[in-house]
Amino acid sequence: MLSINHLDIRYGEKHLFKDVSVAVHPSDRIGLVGVNGTGKSTLMKIMAEETAADDGVVNRSKLFSVSYLPQESSLISSGRTLYEEAVQAFADLLKLQKEADQLNEVLSSADVEGDEFNELLERQGRIQQLLDTSAIYTIRTQTEKVLFGLGFSLKDLQKPVASFSGGWIMRLLLAKMLLQSPSLLLLDEPTNHLDLDSLTWLESFLQTYHGAMVIISHDRTFLDRTTTQTWELSLGRLTAYKGNYSKYIEDKEERRRIEKASYDNQQAHIRQTMRFVERFRAKSTKARQVQSKLKQLDRLDLFELAEEEHSIRFSFPPAPHSGRDVLMVESIAKSYDDNKVFEHIDLNLQRGDKVAVVGVNGAGKSTLLKILAGLLPSDGGSIRMGSGVQMTYFGQHQAQELAPDYTVLESLSHVTGDMTMTRMRSLLGAFLFRGEDVDKKVSVLSGGEKSRLALARMIAVPANCMLLDEPTNHLDMLSQEVLQEAMRQYDGTIIVVSHNRYFVDCFVNKVLEIKNGKVSLFDGTIDEYVERQELMAQQESVKNSGEAGVEDNRRPSQSSRKDKRRQEALRRERRRQLAGPWLKKLAEAEKKVEKLELLKEELEAELADPALYQDSAGWSEVNEKYNNCTRRLDRWMKRWEEAQTKIDAIDSGAPGEQ
Repeated sequence: MLSINHLDIRYGEKHLFKDVSVAVHPSDRIGLVGVNGTGKSTLMKIMAEETAADDGVVNRSKLFSVSYLPQESSLISSGRTLYEEAVQAFADLLKLQKEADQLNEVLSSADVEGDEFNELLERQGRIQQLLDTSAIYTIRTQTEKVLFGLGFSLKDLQKPVASFSGGWIMRLLLAKMLLQSPSLLLLDEPTNHLDLDSLTWLESFLQTYHGAMVIISHDRTFLDRTTTQTWELSLGRLTAYKGNYSKYIEDKEERRRIEKASYDNQQAHIRQTMRFVERFRAKSTKARQVQSKLKQLDRLDLFELAEEEHSIRFSFPPAPHSGRDVLMVESIAKSYDDNKVFEHIDLNLQRGDKVAVVGVNGAGKSTLLKILAGLLPSDGGSIRMGSGVQMTYFGQHQAQELAPDYTVLESLSHVTGDMTMTRMRSLLGAFLFRGEDVDKKVSVLSGGEKSRLALARMIAVPANCMLLDEPTNHLDMLSQEVLQEAMRQYDGTIIVVSHNRYFVDCFVNKVLEIKNGKVSLFDGTIDEYVERQELMAQQESVKNSGEAGVEDNRRPSQSSRKDKRRQEALRRERRRQLAGPWLKKLAEAEKKVEKLELLKEELEAELADPALYQDSAGWSEVNEKYNNCTRRLDRWMKRWEEAQTKIDAIDSGAPGEQ
């Protein structure tokens, strides 16, 4: 077990942590969440003892081991190959094995009659017993399983570590941690450098991991699938919730509602008491009662409402009108020396298409976006843009091109045209530049801040076709949700590369897969694409097992019945796979609609109260809540209708739904 006791850190007048006490128990699976700057990474470093804290603040049980994966790490310069570096996770075991080998060699030529021989033999027996109960004989199998799961190939095993990029080095560090199997895994944004295949593998691995883990991630889907508790850092306080991230969101909303009701009731009681005191303070006959009321107030345990992070709203301006055809790609190809990235790619995207580009790292996702944006030449073929198409591009390294002498606000204003100051500040606020932050020079911004500014600049340019390469890398969940909703409502075309499935799943309607130098375009969301791939893999497995079967003497009727049952099982599985994502969305929408309808009824009852109209500020507040509730209810009703329509079409076997 690991515990943190009364952690208190202040920078000037700002509290980073206010008396934070928390504990990790064996097998805990914790998601650590909060907006950027709340101290998530700092807390994790303190838990890993990478950052010093006061004596007694961090306590660990004996034999409780901890491994920490930071967001970024320096390159490894060991001179080892990938495999040699990965097996260093078993360094203690390998050291024992080496000692055992040396003892065996010494014993083979030692004097069996001497005292030294008995000592060596006893030592050799103890070591061999330790090795026999360890994983020494499965090291290679375990190492290859983890390396291949995280995206490395067989030919990578003998490559020198120094030949890999920073992203692959982070995968290697993660692999070593998983192989070490510590009591506690501390993972700070472990998905940042993973493609979809590696990400789903890591999820499966962590779901069966025997130890505890604390995970920082801006990938909501990843947190939902790997955690069962959520710690929220906000304004210096840490609040623990049971459940994964989605459950935490529900519970947080309910907790705030209860706290607000308790606070309002107490404030009403205080106001009523003070009216009595003010009315009868001067009357001697009421002096005893007045004093009694004041003592009651003194004894009250006052409720305090937690401060809420600033709510941000942002939407794209209407996309300039374009023709129906936006991008026409014919037979393009790209190679680097002898490395063929892709060839003979044909693609036709239309107005309103929102496409997620997927594929393993190195498949050519970023290369394809750069070619479409005109930043890289193709080796052949043609790319044509439709009538009226205005394209913008956001790449992972655009932050390096920002002018260092401009302030944040000036840097944005140079690309915004006639955008108002209020709207510019709103846009910058969506990307975490608030208050005096907009007056900072670009030269003093961190790498993450520069990336967010570059993304804001790209979004500010009127366009009807956006190309985005990992736009959420440096955004917290709040900013992701703002951008996500804006993209969902955006009426132009989007082509996006992102490892964050929850972010893109909300708004994409097509998935472009790059695999083995070819592309395939699928209709649907990321979740539907993943479900479809799993179904295809199952069907392929069934097909292969059938082809590999040996002819036997079973009667035709038995074989026929078995085939029929198998086909029926496949049909049910196919229906589950196709309808599953929509059933999930339908259930979510039904829950939201039910909650919002209850809220609407409550607000209508408040608005019907004549006393409310005597309080203009109160009436305005309730009326605004009612209007917001109505708008949200309409949106969720549309989502419910869409999900129900899709499910009905699947059940009826409508064309395009099978």
